[in-house]
Amino acid sequence: MIYTTTQTVPNREITEILEVVSGNVVQSKHVGRDIMAGLKGIVGGELKGYTEMLTEARSVAIKRLLSKAQELRADAVVGIRFTTSSITEGSSEILAFGTAVKLSR
Repeated sequence: MIYTTTQTVPNREITEILEVVSGNVVQSKHVGRDIMAGLKGIVGGELKGYTEMLTEARSVAIKRLLSKAQELRADAVVGIRFTTSSITEGSSEILAFGTAVKLSR
């Protein structure tokens, strides 16, 4: 399945807009990551544990978005965007959303 942040797919025409699809995941912090983040806060530097956690969460959100698009028999999802929000202290939601479409052959 094609998925893109652009509104179109090069060399393909959108023939039908199906609906907005989304995928989300709520991720919580890990105590070990919090300890390391605290230490990094003192000396500075990338919080690699959090980077890995958010990368994994985005991947899960995209997989869920694509699964919903496949249920609609979409050829592509265009205009994909990500958003995050805090759910509770120590956890956040990653949401991916876009428009499921049919493409010309």
